[in-house]
Amino acid sequence: MNLVNLGGIAFAAFIMVFSMVYGNPNPMKMLDLHGATIVLGGTLACVGVAFSLPRAASMLMIFFRGLFKTSVPKDINKKIIQELMTLAEAYRSGSPDLDALIQNCSDPFMKEAMTALTDEVLEPNKLLRVLHSRVTTMYERYTDDAKMFASCGKYPPAMGLMGAVTGMILLLGSLGQPGAEKHVGPHMSVALVATLYGIALANLFIIPIGEHLQEIAKKIKLKNTIIVEGIRFIQQKQNPVVLAEELNSYLLPNERLDWKAMTK
Repeated sequence: MNLVNLGGIAFAAFIMVFSMVYGNPNPMKMLDLHGATIVLGGTLACVGVAFSLPRAASMLMIFFRGLFKTSVPKDINKKIIQELMTLAEAYRSGSPDLDALIQNCSDPFMKEAMTALTDEVLEPNKLLRVLHSRVTTMYERYTDDAKMFASCGKYPPAMGLMGAVTGMILLLGSLGQPGAEKHVGPHMSVALVATLYGIALANLFIIPIGEHLQEIAKKIKLKNTIIVEGIRFIQQKQNPVVLAEELNSYLLPNERLDWKAMTK
C-alpha cells in the first residue's frame, strides 16, 4: 500500500476541512448538497463526454491504483541490476539454471526481454531495436493516461463556478421580495461553496495525482531502459561486474548497487 500517497491525500483533506472549520462559527454552512452534486456530477459527466465511458472508468482505476499502490518501489533499480548480474553470469557460462532464473524474474519486462534473447528469433541488433521501441511505447501510453487524468482537473473549478452562478441567479431573483436584504450574505456564501468544492477537488486531489502518475511513467521508463541496456551487455557476454558498473551510470550515487558487497 502506498502510505506516502495516502498520507498526502489525508493531509490534503485535513487542510480542506481546517480551512472550512477554523474561525467559522457555523461550519455546517460549508456543507451544501446542491454544490457537491453539481461539482461531482458535472465533473463525471464532462470526463465521460471527453474520454468516453470506458476510458473514464479506466481513469478511475488509474486514480485508485496511484492512490493505494506503489507502482515503482524505491529500490527497484538496485534489484533489477542485481538480477541482471545473475542472469549475465548464467548466460555467459551456459548454466542449466538460466531458464529457471528467467521464469523467476521479478519484473515482467525483464522476463519478456530475456525470453526473447534466449529464443534467438531476432538478431541481436534487431532485438535491441524492438525492446527500445517497447520502452518508448509504454512510456508514451502511460504519459498520455497521466496527462489525460491531470487534464480532468480543469472540470471541477468550472463546475464550481457554474454552481456559484446558479446560486447567484437564485439570490438575485429573490431580491425584490420584502426583507430579502437580510439574506444576501448567507445566500451568497452558500453560492460560493460550490466554487470552493471545485477548486479543492482539482488542486488537492486530481492534479497532484495526475502529476504523480507522470512521475511513475518516468520511473518505469528508466527501469525499462536499464533492462534493455542490461540485455545488450548480456548479449555480449560481458562480465557481470562490468554490467553493474555500466548500469549504475543511470542512477545517482545513493541509488547505485554496491556490487562489491554482493561478491564478498
